[in-house]
Amino acid sequence: MGEPLLSVRNIETYYGPVMAIRGVSLDVHPGSIVTILGGNGAGKTTILKTISGAIDPQKGSVRFLGREISRRDPDWVARQGIAHVPEGREVFPFLTVRENLALGAYCRRDRTGIRHDLELVYEYFPMLRERADQQAAYLSGGQQQMLAIGRALMARPQLMLLDEPSLGLAPRLVREIFAIIVRLNREQGVSMLLVEQNARMGLQAGQYGYVLEVGRIVMEDTCERLLQSEDVREFYLGIKDRGIRGQRRWKRRKTWR
Repeated sequence: MGEPLLSVRNIETYYGPVMAIRGVSLDVHPGSIVTILGGNGAGKTTILKTISGAIDPQKGSVRFLGREISRRDPDWVARQGIAHVPEGREVFPFLTVRENLALGAYCRRDRTGIRHDLELVYEYFPMLRERADQQAAYLSGGQQQMLAIGRALMARPQLMLLDEPSLGLAPRLVREIFAIIVRLNREQGVSMLLVEQNARMGLQAGQYGYVLEVGRIVMEDTCERLLQSEDVREFYLGIKDRGIRGQRRWKRRKTWR
């Protein structure tokens, strides 16, 4: 597979005295979608914030394109080619759609390229063109998610960090958002590190996946194999077998930690 685009090794991240991430290691290879699954409080968001520079790890290494990027400011990390789409969208509510998109390109000076990428965003998200002069506060949750992804795309990233893109959205919008994520990966070559609670959508979109529990990676494999895993099917997809087999799976799951 060659050298990874992003290599995270044994990071430990704390909130005050509490260890949120416990020796996590993962890779993202060029052109791939990598999915991290886990429940609330597992540490998924903390991993993305540690990569993007919003939180400094106390131990471990984060390397992008072979270069150490941990403990650097978020704007410096963004300039290296990493765009972070945060949980809850975090668009600027009183700025227009067009102004939000322009902020995604704040570190660029190539005006021709910026205009080209703005048109590219409008091609993927036609609704944003229609509402370009509307304040972001008046967009629906799904429309704000599209805006957040479009804003990240304006940075022309090599790697996009996506934190719970399905959060709070109706199933139809979730399918639409994930279809666009897969298109961006295939057509624009943007690598993705995707954090999701919607295990089925996250695994169907990705090629490789990690399962996170209580700040630790407890399982990793191709997304295809994770979709067939009895443990993932029971505890993340809600597909249960009755009787002794189910009890055995629970005992085996406890050995992950």
